[in-house]
Amino acid sequence: KMTQQMRDLQLAQARKPPGPSSPNAAKRLYRNLSGKFRVNYTSFDEGSLVGRGEKEKLRKSYLFQSNAALFEAVELQDLDRVQELLKQYSPEELDLNTPNSEGLLPLDIAIMTNNVPIARALLQAGAKESPHFVSLESRSLHLSTLVREAEQRVNELMAQVVNEAPNADCSEKEKQLKAWEWRFRLYKRMKAGFEHARVPDAPSSVHLSVASSSSLQVTFSEPLSVNSAVVTKYKVEWSCSPTFSPPLGEAVIDKLKDLHFTIQGLLSGTAYHVRVSAYNMKGWGPPQASAPPFAIPSNWREYDGRAPRRRGQAEALDHLLGQVKTVHQHCVCHEPCKNQPQSRKHSVSKSLKHLFHPGSKFLKTLKRGLYLTAIFYKDDNILVTHEDQIPVVEIDDTYSCLLMQDFLWFTKVSCMWDEILWLRQCVTVSQSSCSCILQTRFKMLLAISQMQGLLGIQDLGQVFFEPVKDKQGNILIVTLKEVKTNQTFESVRWVPICKLQSSRKSVSSPEEPSALDTLLISVQDKLAYHQRSSHALSPGLYLGYLKLCSAVDQIRVLVPERLPNILCHVKIRSNPNISREEWAWLQKMASAEEPVPAEPEADMSQNPLFQELQVAIKELMALVNIPLQEAKDFRLYSQEVLDFGEQVSFLLLLPPSDDVCTAPGQNNPYTPRSGFLMLPLQIFELGEE
Repeated sequence: KMTQQMRDLQLAQARKPPGPSSPNAAKRLYRNLSGKFRVNYTSFDEGSLVGRGEKEKLRKSYLFQSNAALFEAVELQDLDRVQELLKQYSPEELDLNTPNSEGLLPLDIAIMTNNVPIARALLQAGAKESPHFVSLESRSLHLSTLVREAEQRVNELMAQVVNEAPNADCSEKEKQLKAWEWRFRLYKRMKAGFEHARVPDAPSSVHLSVASSSSLQVTFSEPLSVNSAVVTKYKVEWSCSPTFSPPLGEAVIDKLKDLHFTIQGLLSGTAYHVRVSAYNMKGWGPPQASAPPFAIPSNWREYDGRAPRRRGQAEALDHLLGQVKTVHQHCVCHEPCKNQPQSRKHSVSKSLKHLFHPGSKFLKTLKRGLYLTAIFYKDDNILVTHEDQIPVVEIDDTYSCLLMQDFLWFTKVSCMWDEILWLRQCVTVSQSSCSCILQTRFKMLLAISQMQGLLGIQDLGQVFFEPVKDKQGNILIVTLKEVKTNQTFESVRWVPICKLQSSRKSVSSPEEPSALDTLLISVQDKLAYHQRSSHALSPGLYLGYLKLCSAVDQIRVLVPERLPNILCHVKIRSNPNISREEWAWLQKMASAEEPVPAEPEADMSQNPLFQELQVAIKELMALVNIPLQEAKDFRLYSQEVLDFGEQVSFLLLLPPSDDVCTAPGQNNPYTPRSGFLMLPLQIFELGEE
């Protein structure tokens, strides 16, 4: 009776078509959908003779058939077809959680036939169980009704086939009989699957960790036993009592792609107990307590009440820059700007003459001097001038030896591309001192303005960490910027990088290539560096290795090529937070002034952070090619945890004091393998920001 009411309701809403006439017909239906219906729908959609109403009607019909195909694929246990449909359509387009005329959902059929792969695929796509099954009794009654009615229908059709003479109607009856016999067997298999199922075992590997001063994170795995029905959801409970009386809260997790949950809004310093239980069509299984059995929300800063290092720094710097600009508005260098309206005619004629000045155009060849080049790229294309050259402008034709101080100053200016005009006005007033450094930097600002004007864009991107030089005395400062939108530039056009490299005619010898030839040959490496330097780490706690190398005019830091904006590192764990208890243990280790033991002692073997550090140190030493026995003299930086936002944090591993920075001429016995860079420290600091 209940099943009949459901069927009447569904038929009234016209949500689902009647069942297929035979198993073969069902197979043909969902196999032919990707061919027949797709072609018809596409052709109608692109045609101009079909009205918009007809197109929408046809689209709905197409999705309607796709939903039917999903049901048939699940019933026939065709995993490949199920995955294909889930990939091709969204859950809404498939009508994934709307019951069919029998009151069933695709997930119901999968779990009651105990088809674990299909059930998991449906669960990850967001499938739900039928809301009609509010209890075990209602599910059992519904299945019994489906089996009884299918059996009754089989008997009726069998009697008709036996009693009727062979004709066309009889042949159709035989097809219906085969289809109902197949459905009768399906319902019996679903009923048997439900009756033999039992509640799931407790989840395995329930781990509790401190996520912040007000939250805990619990991760868990599926029950180890595979004899019960498919688990469709989990429940996380927490309480201040180990008996969970009273409980403080619970959360049901039905999105099973990632089995973890963060409990928010907890009190710092309060111990919380957590447990997790699993659910299947037979109900909730027993709970599994977490390991450790409780945790206390906290953060390492609570150990000594330390405030975040960068709190308010950005705002303070913005305020300071605003004050500097206010002072310079009344500077003598701004006086000519006030008389600009009176001298408009003179300035216009001067600007027109400037258009024909050689310095106002991109350069084709280099002389002995200092130059600026801007590389803009999009996918495999690069911006070039109409002469198929990378845009280059002159900075100083008398400057043949770039001082590191000037180059590092230029990299800092790259953080203020929008303020170049203001910086030029401020530097102009100091030219009377005839300082060579100021004159060079003023020419740098002029070249930047010229490049911005010729390209019609202010942001020239990121400065490459070292200039390109040749033996003829040419020096190129290179900026790199990836264009992700359809941006308009002036005086340039897009060409494929490979075409530019193959078509360029070199004017230098292979033994002594010019700076432009060197740039073009290595352009892919520079683009790869630029892309990698903008990548972010996945959330977690990392162990970083600090190694410096000093020279006469700079200090360099060891970084990996694959991520040059971060120190050499390995991941310790996915949880970035260091709790107060963990930080207290690290402080105790540091105050003991003893090296970390190679093998864990008995009292440390139960410390999860110690075990994680043991594994991370071994992995990091292998990464940077340092024998593990040398690690006994290394130290953990115990002054602070380096926080990069809220999702990434670092613990630093330091060599002995004498080996942190290798002096000029000092031999480093342990040279890292390939895949590392020695980056200027100031460049690294800008990239890390």
